[in-house]
Amino acid sequence: MNRIDNKSKLFETIKCKDGEFYNLEFHQARFDLARKEYYGISKKISLKEILIVPENCKTGLFRCRVIYTEEIEKVEFVPHQIRKVNSLKLVYDNEIEYGYKSANREKLSSLFNQRGDCDDILIVKNGFVTDSYTANPIFFDGQHWWAPDTTLLPGTQRAKLISERKIQVYPIGRYDITKYKFVGLINAMQNFDDMPVISTQNIVF
Repeated sequence: MNRIDNKSKLFETIKCKDGEFYNLEFHQARFDLARKEYYGISKKISLKEILIVPENCKTGLFRCRVIYTEEIEKVEFVPHQIRKVNSLKLVYDNEIEYGYKSANREKLSSLFNQRGDCDDILIVKNGFVTDSYTANPIFFDGQHWWAPDTTLLPGTQRAKLISERKIQVYPIGRYDITKYKFVGLINAMQNFDDMPVISTQNIVF
């Protein structure tokens, strides 16, 4: 069983815009799977039934953060602004694991601190592109968008776009990056309409 740390809490970050939750079915699927595989809990908890938007969070963009172990421990709403990313630094780690969305992000933070003058990172594991610090990368070749098949944590936005056939999955090695024109960074808060899009010429190898 792929475990991070028995003492670590897990969480879901759900987009809440103007009082509406986004991609809840994909968050529910990952939430159910994580509780089953990480904690051995098969009893379902319906996010749709328990999540209530506070009155003061019904206008604007918020991160709904659901923190849980065997049960949900805390739900919080945090105002969100999409971070500008114009450059990326490749960082390398052949041992990193992040198969669950864990509150313990020490290893990821350590890699992020290696970004130098760049805005974000692309993590390379065993020669293949995985994720950025907070997002799944997708690569544009001039016609189609491609998601690396070696992602550390398959995100809910990634799952949604794959199901809609808007992106396709393909192995992307460190030396394949220059074959693409752009890289976009998607996560629960960032879809095609508002994701940062970076020229591959702005990636520091």
